[in-house]
Amino acid sequence: MDFRLKVFYAVANRLSFTKASTELYISQPAVSKHIQELEELYKIKLFERNGSKIELTEAGKVLLRHTKTIFEIYRTIDFDMSTLLTERQGLLRLGASTTISQYVIPPLLASFHQKMQDIKVNLLNGNTEQIEVALLNKEIEIGIVEGQSKNQSIKYSPFLKDELVLVCNNSHSLITQKELTIHDLKNLKFVTRERGSGTLEVIEHELKKAGLKPNQLQIEMRLGSTESIKSYLLNSDCVAFMSIHAVSKELKNNELMVLDVQSLDIERYFYIITLQGKSDALTELFIHNLATHYNLKL
Repeated sequence: MDFRLKVFYAVANRLSFTKASTELYISQPAVSKHIQELEELYKIKLFERNGSKIELTEAGKVLLRHTKTIFEIYRTIDFDMSTLLTERQGLLRLGASTTISQYVIPPLLASFHQKMQDIKVNLLNGNTEQIEVALLNKEIEIGIVEGQSKNQSIKYSPFLKDELVLVCNNSHSLITQKELTIHDLKNLKFVTRERGSGTLEVIEHELKKAGLKPNQLQIEMRLGSTESIKSYLLNSDCVAFMSIHAVSKELKNNELMVLDVQSLDIERYFYIITLQGKSDALTELFIHNLATHYNLKL
């Protein structure tokens, strides 16, 4: 592999010569030299320099697209060749949305590593929208997300069923109430995930079906992670819809309590996402292990 492309890829992703040099363990002048050689080779500028900031030119964007494809081919070659030696080696880039990466996937990754110790896994964490964008940009080979946006370039395979429950802290005045109606929700203060979250997308869809518009809820705070929502709930009189996977420990310890809402059951699937018509041997191996671990038919 041309090391200059590796340098270009690092600079293009980081948009920083300094960060690229740190990532590749080479000096900044060496980074500049490799980029200059590529620009001389193709007789076109790859980056626009504006003071301390840089950005890709159109030529740079084209080269980045091809570089991603080249690296993808090299990963496949490494894995296929190692398979011939009865070894399993390679790099799998995995993306998972917040709830999954924190509460669902860690046991699987530990099990996968025990069986396939020579396969390195890089895990990207973000909301569903961010993981889908990373997949489309070929920054990851496989994602596991909470929502199903139905992008036509992405294949969605149902993975695990999840339930979203309404929770509050154990001193909330509502815990003595046997059941809430859908209209009672208008009078409560909510803390929710940020826009782009698969969890939020599912909640709003189900509330609309039940006759409640999302803008009728009193949103006190939008937070970027499940852990921050749980912490906020423990210190406020807010409520939140959360995955049963995310609050199992708090429910067991009676720190959080489930509030029943009449005729409202919010269930969803977690989805494995891959690019349509595109799957390499390493991705298939991981999906097979995923299915085996959870006794699924995928």
